[in-house]
Amino acid sequence: MKLFGKMTIIGIGLLGASLAKACKERGLVQEITGYGRNRENLEKAQALKIIDHCPASLAEAVKDADLIVLCTPVTTIVPLIQSMVAEIRSGTLITDVGSVKEPVVKEAEKVVPEGMFFVGSHPIAGGENSGLEASTANLYEGAKCIVTPTEKTDKKALEKINALWQAVGMQIINLSTEEHDFVFGAVSHLPHIIVYALMNTLGALKTQDNRAVTAFSGAGLKDITRIASSDPVMWRDICLSNRNHSLDLIDRFQNKLDEIRSTIEKGDGQALKEEFMAANKYRLNVI
Repeated sequence: MKLFGKMTIIGIGLLGASLAKACKERGLVQEITGYGRNRENLEKAQALKIIDHCPASLAEAVKDADLIVLCTPVTTIVPLIQSMVAEIRSGTLITDVGSVKEPVVKEAEKVVPEGMFFVGSHPIAGGENSGLEASTANLYEGAKCIVTPTEKTDKKALEKINALWQAVGMQIINLSTEEHDFVFGAVSHLPHIIVYALMNTLGALKTQDNRAVTAFSGAGLKDITRIASSDPVMWRDICLSNRNHSLDLIDRFQNKLDEIRSTIEKGDGQALKEEFMAANKYRLNVI
């Protein structure tokens, strides 16, 4: 069942290309236009029939679109909306896939004119590999999508955005923008900060004969630090965009580290064991 006529996806990377593939496979849209900075990537996506059109200008890409999906870094979302609003027709829906919501949604609602609609989305999907080549039509199947309506959100627009993500196989969860940023600051942003800090700590350590200590590590360290390979620019922008929650959560983590340090310093084996046992228990809740 077709949900939209023309869908424009800005940013044809892993998420954007996977959404295009999912929509084509399920017949959810009549045509898909792609736009982005990398012309070669767009032409490749068109040649592979992931998208139908790849115009050279943003204005042409969004012209007559029923739905625009912004699959770009969080700091680019509002500037892109500002750049395109003069070219968008009345009734157009805009959504995004960004992992920070409160500042993005707040500013987007200010710049989207009356008669056009913005609904914030955050599909929790991805993988170790990125880019067009890693895209797949089933990336979103069985995953969660956080949708962040506000008091200003148009109900029909919200229903259509929910329907889109449900149609590609996602489970919809509605959160406020503030709660979203706290939750994902905790379960996503803080872990990245910790792992970056851990690798920088270990990376600076040498043996007495000047060998890197990381050369002695096994599979465990590689497993728990995989996310240190994530895009530094993207994660810089995410952490700064979610600054207040990032700082609060760093403080909470530092307090817990201080507690564990004090326990080790005192030689309190029982208390240390209880800390580790609590972590074992909490780990069971990680899906």
